Amino acid sequence: MRLILNKINLALVGLIGLLLISSVKAEEQHAVQTQTLLRSSASWDGLAYKTYPQGSPELTVLKITIPAHTQLPWHTHPMPNAAYVLSGEITVEKKENGEKKLLTAGQVLPEMVSELHRGITGNTPAVLIVFYAGTKDMPLSQH
Repeated sequence: MRLILNKINLALVGLIGLLLISSVKAEEQHAVQTQTLLRSSASWDGLAYKTYPQGSPELTVLKITIPAHTQLPWHTHPMPNAAYVLSGEITVEKKENGEKKLLTAGQVLPEMVSELHRGITGNTPAVLIVFYAGTKDMPLSQH
């Protein structure tokens, strides 16, 4: 009888161990995951960001959908900002020297500050999430 009880106890300890391991693995599957998409002190063309605008900070996040075969007007941004491409593709072009960079879904672009540039979409619309670090009443872009 004692041998049977020892085997039952051993089986219970093993079962509890398996349940604990399963619980830990389930927790690992639901753990928060972090992935750095962009960390930069310079815009995509290599120019270092100088300073943030003076005044009370105002953060703005926009979802922008640009139709296929669209050429945006030349424009500048007065503050640091970054664009994440959700879908589609867009080519950014710097007016000063014609330098270009193609971005596709999942890529992030540190935008230019006070430099004329534009975006040009391809055969599909481009959907962007753009984060602007400006100040209250500051325009997000200027033409």
